[in-house]
Amino acid sequence: MLNKLYDMSSYVLWCTLCILSVQLSKKYGSIFTVHFGPKKVIVLAGYKTVKQALVNQAEDFGDRDITPVFYDFNQGHGILFANGDSWKEMRRFALTNLRNFGMGKKGSEEKILEEIPYLIEVLEKHEGKAFDTAQPVLYAASNIISAIVYGSRFEYTDPLFTGMVNRTNENVHLIGSASIQMYNMFPWLGPWINNLTHLKKNVADMKMEVTELARGLKETLNRHMCRGFVDSFLVRKQTLEESDNMDSFYHDDNLVFSVGNLFGAGTDTTGTTLRWGLLLMAKYPHIQDQVQEEISRVIGSRQTLVEDRKNLPYTDAVIHETQRLASITPMAVPHTTSRDVTFQGYFIKKGTSVIPLLTSVLQDDSEWESPHTFNPSHFLDEQGGFVKRDAFMAFSAGRRVCLGEGLARMELFFFFTSLLQRFRFSPPPGVTEDDLDLTPLPGFTLHPSPHQLCAVSRV
Repeated sequence: MLNKLYDMSSYVLWCTLCILSVQLSKKYGSIFTVHFGPKKVIVLAGYKTVKQALVNQAEDFGDRDITPVFYDFNQGHGILFANGDSWKEMRRFALTNLRNFGMGKKGSEEKILEEIPYLIEVLEKHEGKAFDTAQPVLYAASNIISAIVYGSRFEYTDPLFTGMVNRTNENVHLIGSASIQMYNMFPWLGPWINNLTHLKKNVADMKMEVTELARGLKETLNRHMCRGFVDSFLVRKQTLEESDNMDSFYHDDNLVFSVGNLFGAGTDTTGTTLRWGLLLMAKYPHIQDQVQEEISRVIGSRQTLVEDRKNLPYTDAVIHETQRLASITPMAVPHTTSRDVTFQGYFIKKGTSVIPLLTSVLQDDSEWESPHTFNPSHFLDEQGGFVKRDAFMAFSAGRRVCLGEGLARMELFFFFTSLLQRFRFSPPPGVTEDDLDLTPLPGFTLHPSPHQLCAVSRV
């Protein structure tokens, strides 16, 4: 049907939108208008303009543009695709509980260190032969957020878990498909778009699974000893119900969609970034050499600790440069103006869709010395020390900055360092470094194109 007609141009669509937006910014300036079908969209480009909007005028540009597919996906509930008081309360509650259950604290380090041996075991089973990094890496990343949300990890062979992760991965590609973008522009096409039917089924399955998992946790709930986010939500819900407060935001829909948002974002973004990092190490072995030399010198064969980060400036720079170059959310998640606003001399009406072009920030040639090449020196000073860069907006900025940024940073550091400590990553036999393709696979986030790598033990 229509999805077959339009999905063949999916890659062209995403590349065209990203590349044309950057090119248009060079011709028309850092703020310009495009039309997606009948819908007018303001595009913001470059570090200074995006920062002014998202940080300096955060209230003006802080609402979420809930497109038809995003509404279908969350129905206005949850954290990622919601606005107003419900969004504020769910985001605040999620941030508090992510911190309580480990984000940026010792508890998070313990969860990641617990997961690393399981990931290493999977890679060791391939005995240096070529394999696809997607599943094991995504499973490992997903188990961290699972432990925080549900209070425990899953086995990689658990069909419930593998189904949830694989469905999340599939949804990323479905949402970014050309047919779904057509649906966003012309919602009346919905009945003829097979990808939309598939996506809605995935959402229904997700709701059912989260509901069942929450029901199981409720049966063993101890309000004085919460195991994770779901427990905390259930306790808050019960407390409000006992006080006859039935008009609160702590209802089943917000629970289900908040969990879905946390699970999806916590799985896809971190796992995808780690996959890019391993691919880049295989493509640039001289950089992998320097990372492994630093790890061997500083850590040796012992377990990585969070305190090691300050003594691994080159490794830290490589992780940041991976995030910068991969730019996995090139156009961010669309925003909308919360009120009439004057911005850089332009009047923008309330409710206008806004795309902060994050890739134009991460590859702004006025901020980065070599924006289109993989260059860890972007994050190093002349003495080889790590340097923070203001234009590093891989997690967006302002009111909608990624609430799991601290957790994601810790995951990337521990997983990347531990894998490079243990394995040498290289292309499969018969494939050269030059043959490794860095062309992204289009989707809601940009994944590496399908590929295989060899992970040869260094032990």
